[in-house]
Amino acid sequence: MSERPKIKDIAERAGVSVATVSRALSGSSLVTDETRQRINALARELNYRPNVSARNLRTRRSMSVLLVVRDVGNPFYLEILKGVEATAREAGYAVLMGNTENDPDREVEYFNMLRDGHADGMILMTGKLPPPEPGESADLSHLPVVIALEMIEGSGFPHVQIDNVAAAEAAVDHLIALGHRRIAHIAGPLPEVMALHRRDGYRAAMKAAGLAVPEGYEVRGDYLLESGEACASDLFALPEPPTAIFAANDEMAYGAIHALRRLGREVPGDVSVVGFDDLYLSKAFYPPLTTVSQPRADIGRTAMSQLLNVLSDGDVAAEPAIVLPTTLNIRGSTAPPRK
Repeated sequence: MSERPKIKDIAERAGVSVATVSRALSGSSLVTDETRQRINALARELNYRPNVSARNLRTRRSMSVLLVVRDVGNPFYLEILKGVEATAREAGYAVLMGNTENDPDREVEYFNMLRDGHADGMILMTGKLPPPEPGESADLSHLPVVIALEMIEGSGFPHVQIDNVAAAEAAVDHLIALGHRRIAHIAGPLPEVMALHRRDGYRAAMKAAGLAVPEGYEVRGDYLLESGEACASDLFALPEPPTAIFAANDEMAYGAIHALRRLGREVPGDVSVVGFDDLYLSKAFYPPLTTVSQPRADIGRTAMSQLLNVLSDGDVAAEPAIVLPTTLNIRGSTAPPRK
């Protein structure tokens, strides 16, 4: 078996120094485009792969980043992971996925991985920071962390998010335009900021239309399907149940529709349902779910780009949050109320 090609082999073939090859392969601006292209072509020809262990010893970097989510089984995160991974791979980073399952101990473990150098940075999607370690400041803003979708006010970290208030307001406006007046909301795990903002959008739309929110029309779930079922059952135990439901995510919307079917209610004939996230199952669900679509791949790419800026000492923490657009996909789960 032939020896693994080294940088010096490329340097000899290219007629340049080892330092020039190293700079070219790392994308340094000190190397001309012509030389960089020639060296990259030789590296491909020789099937050169960098010695990551040696590079990591020199740079004291692991060349990996953490993507930390609430539930790795939730398909919502798959497109975000693809976006993160595509951008990370281009920069030579691997992506490790952390699954907290809302367990505070796990949340601490992932931050300790970051502190201990097992990962160079973190994209955090749980909306929560761990308590400070004994003897440490509660301020974690010195750590290389980017918050994606969730919002942690006062954290000092860069944020990549959507306008949850406006997106929720658009979803409820759609129901109002169809003629619904009794509209309920299945909220996420309040008082988390994202859940609060989606509830605020619901309230803003109702207020703008001059509609009251009757007692019992706001119920709290946890973003899981089972909580959507339980919340819908509670809503339809009310003396005057709603004709429409806005759920703070698609999973709870699915659960609500399951519960409505068990209660003998037709969707959208008796009750219209709107979700939030536009999971890939939402098109195939019966009826196809009307829902707010988030640009998940763009969220992943943008969050990883922000993290790369942080890792290269870019001063992004002082910048305003990056807000990406949403769209409301209208499908078969919404219709005018029955007369």
